[in-house]
Amino acid sequence: MARTLIDELKSKVGEVVELRGWVNAVRDQKRVQFVIVRDATGMAQTVVSKEEPPTALNERISALTPESAVTVSGLVVADERVKLGGLELQLQDVQVEAMAEPELPVTAESALDKRIDWRYVDLRRPDRRLIFEVQGTVEHAMREFWRQQGFMEIHTPKFMGSASESGAELFKVEYFERTAYLAQSPQFYKQMAMAGGFEKVFEIGPVFRANPSFTSRHDTEFTSVDVELSWVDSHEDVMAFEEQWLEHVFKVVKEVHGDAIKETFGVDTVVPATPFPRISLADAKELLRANGHEAVPGPDDDLDPPSERALSALIAREHGHEFVFVTDYPTSVRPFYHMRHADQPTLTKSFDLLWKGIEITTGAQREHRYEPLLEQAHDKGVEVEPIQYYLDFFRYGAPPHGGFGFGLTRLLMQMTGQDNVREVTFLYRGPNRLEP
Repeated sequence: MARTLIDELKSKVGEVVELRGWVNAVRDQKRVQFVIVRDATGMAQTVVSKEEPPTALNERISALTPESAVTVSGLVVADERVKLGGLELQLQDVQVEAMAEPELPVTAESALDKRIDWRYVDLRRPDRRLIFEVQGTVEHAMREFWRQQGFMEIHTPKFMGSASESGAELFKVEYFERTAYLAQSPQFYKQMAMAGGFEKVFEIGPVFRANPSFTSRHDTEFTSVDVELSWVDSHEDVMAFEEQWLEHVFKVVKEVHGDAIKETFGVDTVVPATPFPRISLADAKELLRANGHEAVPGPDDDLDPPSERALSALIAREHGHEFVFVTDYPTSVRPFYHMRHADQPTLTKSFDLLWKGIEITTGAQREHRYEPLLEQAHDKGVEVEPIQYYLDFFRYGAPPHGGFGFGLTRLLMQMTGQDNVREVTFLYRGPNRLEP
């Protein structure tokens, strides 16, 4: 008999079917036995009369433990009293594929670190599964928009001979007779694609940061979403692209999962209107001061997390928008390859995108001219020799270009109302976490 999925049962009333999944619960009563079976598509109630003396089927059901893997068969009947879809399965047989031990190691109420220890058990919860269904839809919608816009997908190396960002967050690995580093971002190789004439590229892939932070939004390995496009006139072109891309992604997620996200997590999926609000970093700090925010970072500093949350709240109040682009960061907090304003050389043509109080994007127009790029590297104290291969990308004519790096887990965390990136990462890696 072919397997039937639980969400197909409505079309199978009056038929004998076979379900395969996990035991969600057993109610072993005096005269009747109920087994709630769960598969990837939902839950179903199955029922059988309890005989005296008990039959072999009754005894198998009495021995069942929650989370055991089972195959059950029976007749599908309609019964409006049944809360699970008004249907139940009149059991004819239960086969135990693998019996779970009686005491589960974790429950939904267990501490987060313990649930991660037993991640594969925790992931069986329907609400955990929904997070990763949303992730799949997000990535599909991203790729759909990119392909419609003529983008090319690339896969950049994760072993590097030098740092692509700050040298302070590098993982060193033995690489034959030399030292290699795990990639902190595909930045240099995205730009190489621009020099190679690819014009529009994207990548969804792992990146690594040796950051000893234990905050709710940091990890040492995460999935980065990266975009780079040629022939831009300013960072405004990059922001305009990103907001249109996100509008498409949110439309798709709302259509596919909006109701489930609301029902499961209590979060409304709001499709953002374009254009998003924009504010320079300097003006953002003035706005924060004017509204009594304490400890506003100094003129040469980035916004700290409390300031990001406060600014997002102000933008939501004044503009009714969940997103805000913060632009024109000083050179002190931006990499050497960000283009600088010609009339304000201490400011870069860069931006961060905040969503509901958390940064999800950093982007910029890049410096594509060899001599200014070399000068900016020297100005920032960057050792040129290890990255000469990167600087060479710009010696033979590179187009004006820009792009951004986007945090997938931070997006999912906000989209599903979770408090920690660990909840939305399939297998989290942090300073003290290398297993499972």
